[in-house]
Amino acid sequence: MPIGSSFDDVLAAAQAGAGWAFEVLYRDLSPAVTGYLRLHGAVDPDDLASETFLAVFRGLAGFAGNEDALRSWVFTIAHRRLVDDWRRRSRRPQLADDAGVQQPEAPGGDVEDDVLTRLGTETVHRMCAGLPADQRSVLLLRVLADLTVEQVAEVMDRSVGSVKALQRRGLRRLRAELEAAGTHRTDETTGTAGAPLPARPAMTGAR
Repeated sequence: MPIGSSFDDVLAAAQAGAGWAFEVLYRDLSPAVTGYLRLHGAVDPDDLASETFLAVFRGLAGFAGNEDALRSWVFTIAHRRLVDDWRRRSRRPQLADDAGVQQPEAPGGDVEDDVLTRLGTETVHRMCAGLPADQRSVLLLRVLADLTVEQVAEVMDRSVGSVKALQRRGLRRLRAELEAAGTHRTDETTGTAGAPLPARPAMTGAR
């Protein structure tokens, strides 16, 4: 949960070296950071999260910004530690399918944000495992870290357009799985083929 109105006081205390303030920041951010690393297949997500927060606390004195900026900064560090871990294991996913792809933006509103809100963290946890790594990163950063598309682009060192394209593909795959699961449940309970879900408008837009 966000720290909220007390964030400035907590940050100032942490930057002054107060242990209780470090604990508040760690307790607020560590579950999402550890979950993000675990869902990306880190061999030891707890250890990688510890490395992340050591780097955070070492650099905290030089940080300036609000609570959203802090979350973005922390997840930038976590993502870099994850990439370093992939490289150390020489198994970093090669995503030629997504690399450098720029998709044109179709007109629309905030449909993607609506879908992300509707899915919720638990569903995304369960279903993101089958996504390509970059699509998974985008959705987990959007849901777990509650980052904007612009912040995710900064974390992943990609353009905003590339992040939107990855988000769009990931959501399409999740929606297809949800529709298939809904049809399967209908078949089991009624013995008839389930009707497909109504088509949704093209997924575009982000906050």
